[in-house]
Amino acid sequence: MKRQRGTFGKEKKTELARALSKLGFCSRSEATELIRTGRVRLNGAVRRDTETSVRLGLDRIEVDGRVVKAAEKVYWMLNKRRGIVTTAEDEQGRETVYEFLPKGAPWMGPVGRLDKASEGLLLLTNDTEWAARITAPESHLAKTYHVQIGAVADGSLLAKLENGILDGGEELKTESARLLRAGEKNSWLEIVLDEGKNRQIRRMLEACGVEVLRLVRVKIGTLELGDLAKGKSRELTREEVQMLEGTKHDRG
Repeated sequence: MKRQRGTFGKEKKTELARALSKLGFCSRSEATELIRTGRVRLNGAVRRDTETSVRLGLDRIEVDGRVVKAAEKVYWMLNKRRGIVTTAEDEQGRETVYEFLPKGAPWMGPVGRLDKASEGLLLLTNDTEWAARITAPESHLAKTYHVQIGAVADGSLLAKLENGILDGGEELKTESARLLRAGEKNSWLEIVLDEGKNRQIRRMLEACGVEVLRLVRVKIGTLELGDLAKGKSRELTREEVQMLEGTKHDRG
């Protein structure tokens, strides 16, 4: 797809760490480290305060003496493997999703998260405003998961998932839950969420006394994982990027 250049209004103000992220230079946590170690200059002066006000489009930001300009917007999807963490760096030395992106690719941040034990479709972009729009709770963008559980699912379990379960005082529910296939001791479910609370599916099933064996995200909105191999990534088409904003679930 043709990449889009970011543009910012002349009077748009933000904090310095956030500015580096919005410009597509690095993540906010990485920006914080750069600022605190004195590697960032604002209009020629070193700034160590991450909350320093910046006028995007007017102020000059430099990192290690190089001017930071708005990066071209890029949008990618990755088939995350199990055991890979969704962070730029890991203190425990575990593999991260960034090791599975093409060398030389611009910085991108994950759009939402998949925990270490989960697999499947993960979006990444340096367009922080687009990411915020499609992950906002009010977007109700449906996410579809295939979940293998250590039990044979029955109608009672599926009804509980759809009707809602209390966990730690928080109500959790699915948009839909259905049986895909079952064996003698386990089964596969298709679960659709239109909101993304932390570890929601695992928490719901654990509250029902059911073990999660595998959890794979196969679809976001109408964007499907398809035949993208594990550990592989590709750039989204312009149509796919626009489609993700145009397929928000209407709960009306």
